[in-house]
Amino acid sequence: MTEPVLSVRNLQVEFMTRRGALRAIDDVSFDIAKGEVLGVVGESGAGKSVTGMAVIGLIDPPGGLAGGEIHLSGTRIDNLPPEEMRRIRGKRIGMIFQDPLTSLNPLYRIGDQIVETIRTHTSLSERAARRRAIDLLAEVGIPAPEKRIDGYPHEFSGGMRQRVVIALAICAEPELIIADEPTTALDVSVQAQIIALIKRLGRDHGTAVMLVTHDMGVIAETSDRVAVMYAGRIAEIGPVQEVVRNPLHPYAKGLMGAIPTLSGEETRLVQIPGTMPRLSAIPPGCSFNPRCAFAFERCRIERPEPIRQGTQAVACHLCDAAAKDSAA
Repeated sequence: MTEPVLSVRNLQVEFMTRRGALRAIDDVSFDIAKGEVLGVVGESGAGKSVTGMAVIGLIDPPGGLAGGEIHLSGTRIDNLPPEEMRRIRGKRIGMIFQDPLTSLNPLYRIGDQIVETIRTHTSLSERAARRRAIDLLAEVGIPAPEKRIDGYPHEFSGGMRQRVVIALAICAEPELIIADEPTTALDVSVQAQIIALIKRLGRDHGTAVMLVTHDMGVIAETSDRVAVMYAGRIAEIGPVQEVVRNPLHPYAKGLMGAIPTLSGEETRLVQIPGTMPRLSAIPPGCSFNPRCAFAFERCRIERPEPIRQGTQAVACHLCDAAAKDSAA
């Protein structure tokens, strides 16, 4: 087994409030291999973006890491000084945000921003960095990059701005890219192009990608594996085709059942009753038990731990009971 590019172990993130500490991420563990795309999916408030921000070291006070470890290619990075972590960001870890306008300075030409990033993390000259920036813009699909490199962000469409952000993210050839809802603000045709671009990153550059989204269609099209998050924990993780076709956790089943199909079957879409619990009101036991049709007494008392089921791992007492029955 080769060493994973990213290894997260028992990650905990808390936010301090006047009422005490609220745990947003609770004991999350996963790996991402070289060239692999891990999709992280769940409802709003599940903890997807916070997990990505924790990996890249951008959890601001009153939030902070409360436990666990984050390793990048075997090196622990969660305990590094801020200045050292800043050097890793951009060089070894790239970030693609949901809104490209928040990533680009509207006062500077996009070429200047890419050249500055390249020169910060490499030893290239100004001229060589500009040549590299033009090549990157061409690679991400910007037409006439020699001319567009001198444009300002407001002169680009939303899809083109997102391509510029991707060029910024890969300009130092990082080992890992965190993509936080990179297609949400784009129309469907542009979404498909950005998805193809992210897939090509892993294939051509060997970049590991953590793709955060609430769109199962994007996950199914882009990812190799998927982690389903609920209330700050991973409910299920496994190969994307297995999780889509044969979800094991009741929450994952509900998510997959809510996806319309093109098969022509007029079956009613599944609806998950209730809403995601607030951080201040996460129930004891399994956090999904108030919304779960299969919950029994153990689910309301004891928190389930991940159980291996073939290529998948699922945090559900139902799977534990089924495993015990089959072993008996």
